[in-house]
Formats: sequence, structure tokens, C-alpha cells
Amino acid sequence: MKIGARILKTGIAITLALILANVLELSAPVFAGIAAVFAIQPSIYRSYLSVLEQFQANIIGAVFAIVFVLVFGNDPFIIGLTAILVIGINIKLKIENTIPVAIVTVIAIMENPGEDFIQFALLRFSTIMLGVLSAFIVNLVFLPPKYESKLYGKIDEITEVIFKWIRLNTRQAIEHHTLKAEIEGIKDQLTKLDQLYLLYKEERNYLQKYKKAKARKLVLFRQMIISTKYSLDTLKKLHRFENEFHRMPLEFQQTLIKEIDDMIHFHEQLNLKVIGKIKTQLVTHELIKDFEFDRNAVIDTFISHQKLLDDESQKDWYQLLSLVSSIIDYYDQLNHLNVLIESYHSYHKDDDRLTVK
Repeated sequence: MKIGARILKTGIAITLALILANVLELSAPVFAGIAAVFAIQPSIYRSYLSVLEQFQANIIGAVFAIVFVLVFGNDPFIIGLTAILVIGINIKLKIENTIPVAIVTVIAIMENPGEDFIQFALLRFSTIMLGVLSAFIVNLVFLPPKYESKLYGKIDEITEVIFKWIRLNTRQAIEHHTLKAEIEGIKDQLTKLDQLYLLYKEERNYLQKYKKAKARKLVLFRQMIISTKYSLDTLKKLHRFENEFHRMPLEFQQTLIKEIDDMIHFHEQLNLKVIGKIKTQLVTHELIKDFEFDRNAVIDTFISHQKLLDDESQKDWYQLLSLVSSIIDYYDQLNHLNVLIESYHSYHKDDDRLTVK
């Protein structure tokens, strides 16, 4: 069983909320623990927004609970009706994420009103807000998220998986249905990657120096993700047109496989170049040039073989237009990524580099 940072933070937040509630001698400290569970967020910035939204939602829940108890009592039907109204208002205000805590506030206040009901309600409201604040403190202090490192690691992991399947596919070493399932899994991973990028983008830097560095990193990571998606698109086209590709002349297959391998090698270099693991300016000589992607070779070979194909093979040729187009687009995205990396490293020689651990 793997225990992640969020699980640990949840446990710490519950503990802190219960301890503080007991120290302050608040009634029903369990409500503070429950509120802490709902208030834990994946980032510091989202935690800050959550505190503001939770406070607003709890005020709504507390006001409705107090008014309905004073006017109608605390019959179960009345509690349910109050909960429905509070949920509707939260949805109207577009703070749906706060509904669980708002409902906890309603139940905590309405479940057993005593003689000093207003004081009782305020204490219950304070207990729940203590739980929310405890979660915010834990998000702020304990195990701060390292989204920069996570983002790079995830991109590198996904691209390596894509490269593996491209190499296996071009050499007919993988079953068609197996690769189809793997592609679906990679799509899911890219969706999670987009969410991780959004969390990283939301994190705030308050010093001007770090703001500029963060802005450039965002551009760099965005292009890395785009390049990864183009590599997946190339894999999908290779998978889709696998039969058409292998019915083409051997010379064409060999040329395309070599150029795809060279492009993958280029992408691998760029991933290392981002974090300064290889030279930013590579020395170019004849041996290295032999491993560089040659778009002209791909296009010329593709066009030249059209004249040699019979009518049946011509259909395969037209189908492969989409594949060749994807390969060229993929290479253009890699070139753009290379330019961004060069620009980033020229501005950040020693400090504000990507922190990958």
C-alpha cells in the first residue's frame, strides 16, 4: 500500500483539528476533524481559495440552520429541507466544492439545539471553521507539493512509454489489440498530466524574480506536453495504418523507421536538455548528422515511391499521407521546444533552473 503526501496531510490535519478543539474546549471536536478532511487540497493556492469558499459556505449554512431552528424547530424534515436550500444556494454561487462542509455545519447546528441556542450555534460554527483552518495550516507547512519535479517526471515517464511502443510497432513486435489498450492508458495519463500542469500553473510566486522564471517554465512545460501529445499522435497513426505501412516497399519502410528513430532520439535529448543533463549546444559533425531527423528524406522517399506503386498500393500510399503529416508536425513541435529550451537556459544560467529531484 502506497501512502501519498495527501493521505499523510489528511491524517495530520485531522489530528491537529482534534487537538486544537480539545485545547480550546470546544464541544463536539469530531466536527472539526470532519471539516479538516473535506478542506484538504492538492496545492497551497487551492487551499487558500478553499478557506475563503468554506467560510462563505459555512456562513450560509449557519445562518439558514439558525433561522430554521428558531422558526420551525429541528424536526428531521426541517433539517433535510434546510440542507436542500443550502445545497441549492452553493450551486447558484458556484461553490459546489464546499457543499459537504456546509451540510456538516447545518447538521451540527440543528441536530441538538439547547437553551442558549445562538451561543451553541456559534460554537459549532467555530469548531467546523477550526477544522478548515487546520487543513490550511497543514497544506501550508507540511509536505509542500513539488509540482515542478512531479511534472517533469510525469512527462519523461509518458514519453519513454510512447517511445517504447513506437519502436516495437515499427518492428512489428507488438500485437495490434495490445497496443490499442496501451494507447488508451497513455491517453488517461495525459489527462492526469494536464491536471498536474494546471496545479503547477496555479501555484503563486510573489517575488518578481521568481515570477519571470515561473512564466518561462510554464511555457517550457506546456510545449513539452504538446510535444508529448504529438508523439502519441504519431504512435496512434502508426498503429492505425500498420498494415498499409508494412505493405509499402521495403526501402520506404526502412527510411521512415530510421527517421522516426532519429526523431525519438532527438526528443529524448530535449527532455534531458531541459534539466541541463546534456549540452545546450551540441557539436555537429558527420556522425551526429547521420542521427538527425531528415524531413526532406521522408518527403522525397514518400513521393518518389508513388510512381512505383500499382493501383492497389496507391490506396495505401494515400492513407499514409496522414502518418507522414503527423511525423512532420511532430518534428516541428520538437524544433519549437528546442528553441524554447535554448532561450530558457540563456536567461537562467545558475539560478531558477528547473528543480528535478
